[in-house]
Order: sequence, then C-alpha cells, then structure tokens
Amino acid sequence: MLKRIWPFGLIVLVLIFAYILVRFFLASMTIGDLVGQIRLQRADDPSVKHVVLIAQELDNPFWREMEQGAEEAADKLGMRIDYTGPIRINPAEQMRLLERAIASGPDGILVQGIVDPNYDALIQRATGQGIPVITVDADEPGSSRLAYVGTDNLGAGKRMGELVLKEAAGKGKIGVMIGSERAENMQLRLAGFRSVISAAPGFAIVDVRASNISRIGAAKQAEAMLKQHPDIQTIVGFSSLDAAGIVEGIQAAGRTGIRVYGFDDLAMTRQGIEQGEIAASIVQSPKEMGARSIGLLNEHFHGKSFAAEHFIPTSVLDKAALKLEVAGP
Repeated sequence: MLKRIWPFGLIVLVLIFAYILVRFFLASMTIGDLVGQIRLQRADDPSVKHVVLIAQELDNPFWREMEQGAEEAADKLGMRIDYTGPIRINPAEQMRLLERAIASGPDGILVQGIVDPNYDALIQRATGQGIPVITVDADEPGSSRLAYVGTDNLGAGKRMGELVLKEAAGKGKIGVMIGSERAENMQLRLAGFRSVISAAPGFAIVDVRASNISRIGAAKQAEAMLKQHPDIQTIVGFSSLDAAGIVEGIQAAGRTGIRVYGFDDLAMTRQGIEQGEIAASIVQSPKEMGARSIGLLNEHFHGKSFAAEHFIPTSVLDKAALKLEVAGP
C-alpha cells in the first residue's frame, strides 16, 4: 500500500511545485510589463526629461555605479536616462557618441571630459542648441559645459602623495601608472601627486606610464617599469584597474616588498588590501556623482543657478578601514 501512495504523493508535490513556479513566472512577467509600460510612457511623454549619460567604458564598474546613481535620481524626479559608451576605452568613439547624442536632441547630456579641441566644439554645439552638458569624472574647463561633478582630482593627487610619504620609510623611488595621457582627471591627479613628492627630500618619481585603464595594461607596464628601474620601492595607480594590474606585474617581474597604492573601491582592490598586496586606495563616489549630476540638471530645468564645480569627497580604503566596516558602527 505504501509503495502505491509514495509515487502518488511525489506526483502531487511536483505538481504543486510546478504551479508555484508558473505563478512566480507570471508575476515576474507582470512586474516586468508594468516597468516596461512606465518606461514607454516616459519615452512618449514630452514632459519627461530625457538625459544621455556617456561612459568612458560601458561595463567598467566605476561607470556602472555612476549609471545606477543617475538612474535612481532620475526615477525620483521623473526623468529618463539613456546609458551608452564605448565597449573599450576609445576617446574617438566617445566623441562619436556625443555627436550622436546631440543629434538625438535630448534635454541634457552627462559626459566625461576629454582634452581635445574637437570635443570642446561638440560641447559648444550642444549648448548652442539648448542642450545643457555636465561633465563627470573628468572636467572640460575651457568648454561651455554647465558644470563639473566629480572628484577634486588635483586634491586627490595631493592626498595620494601625503599617503605615500606617511607610510614610506623616509625615502624612495616611485613609479606612477595613469589611466590615460589624454584624460584631464589623470593629469590633475599626477600634478597633485608631483607637487607633494617633489617637495619631499629623498623621494623621486622615476617613471610614469599609461595603462589605458586596463588591468592587463597595468600589469605589462608595471613589469616593464620594474625591469627598467629595479630600485623602485613604490608604485601608484591612478585609475580603477591599475592597482590589481600592478600587483600582477610585480609578481611577473619576480619582485617583492613593493608598496602599491590604487584608486577606487573594486572587489579586486579590496582583496589585494586584505592580502597585504595593496597598501591603500583613494576611493571616489561614482554613484553620488551620477545622482548629483541629475539633481543639478533638474535645478537647471527649473531655472535655478549653481556653482560651476561640484566636488564629491574621497576617502581612504586600507586594512584599518576594512576592519571598521566588519566591526560596524
């Protein structure tokens, strides 16, 4: 008797489970349809402000965080965000995407600054057509952009210099990795760092290389840097993927005991700090950059005026900070 009941009970359980799955699937589809309908309504409604956010690199964690901050702020304010960017870092593609964005006639554009007179001309074209442009992450100070929202990059470079001097053993030769030679934010970070290091006796920056904001690029450049300058004691990376790449380059060069400093709060950077491979990282707040930029556009749409620069504070991530996070408030 039990042998007959057991298969029947199993069939009943499978049917119940299948019913629950179908209900869940239908509910998910309904929610998805509602969200889609809301987005379509916004797209068709001329009263809904349409903003284009152009990233430096589409799937870079930094820019995805900025997209998230912009999306959340836009949802609260009833705006619509279109997010786009090159698959890999490509300033020429960024310019083409900016040109396309202008042609589409949005209500506002968020874009990274690039040191290029043609880029200035594109921003001028946008503002001449009544499209406000806010630069994020890197500024375009000579352009007609409405405002800049991001890190005080000169100040961040100085902060990195002070961090290196504080933790070094009184002297040392330093290698520096920047993400791009064309990016205004990288040049400012480097300038701020130089101003601190050059004033410190016993310290010298002996090499500066560009990683193209690539972990592999940073690894290759760090390895080459160490082969050319075997007496380097510290390497600093000024873009988000540099620190992890520098660690790999140090390992490839067969070196130990080199202090590494990075930029931003990525999982790989945290892991390096936990394992003692990275001393510290200067952390930005891309999510807040995105949210603040949307907030400023909203103020502009309502006829309000504001300052041309909006600096988002940075913090230092090191082992002590990680321990505080674990301990909690």
